[in-house]
Amino acid sequence: MKLKNLLLAAGLGATLVLGACGSDDSSSSDTSKDESTMSDDSSKTETAVDAEKIFANNCASCHGNNLEGNVGPNLTKVGAKYSSEEIQKIIKNGKGQMPAGILKDDKEIVAVADWLADKK
Repeated sequence: MKLKNLLLAAGLGATLVLGACGSDDSSSSDTSKDESTMSDDSSKTETAVDAEKIFANNCASCHGNNLEGNVGPNLTKVGAKYSSEEIQKIIKNGKGQMPAGILKDDKEIVAVADWLADKK
């Protein structure tokens, strides 16, 4: 529970920081370059780790911390069976015992589906 709260706080903090960057076009060109670079670098880093964090916070309790399966099926090689689009449909609509709507944000769904589709 502490990890979930910590990750939520980190996500909110990142949102505030990224929201503040690039919001003022009247700043000097040097500052604009710095803000743009910060935003670009942060979004790349955030994208690279978001899927894993989202999975850890929402999916690992059923699918295991290492995708090994628990209550839900093993996902270590799920990308060999399903494409990203198919995984997105499963996340949105549920399948078997997995309920629909565990993830609601389309960006999160795509990120997790893409990440899982790479598991072959």
